[in-house]
Amino acid sequence: MEETGAVFRKELVSKLLHLHFKDKKTKVSGDALQLMAELLKIFVVEAAIRSVRQAQAEGLARVDVEQLEKVLPQLLLDF
Repeated sequence: MEETGAVFRKELVSKLLHLHFKDKKTKVSGDALQLMAELLKIFVVEAAIRSVRQAQAEGLARVDVEQLEKVLPQLLLDF
């Protein structure tokens, strides 16, 4: 399967996960890392899409942090 667009590196995903583990010896399988990377990608793409829609609803031609801040609460509830 070919990747399109940006992807999260497994090393980054692993580091992010391990920052929240209480036991430092916890291991994460390659499949779990790949799944988490895909979930992060979907989350980021959805955040971008919702931010664009918010900017359009406000009549703006450019997305800024304010639009992301407005859609983030609902996005977090949806995930």
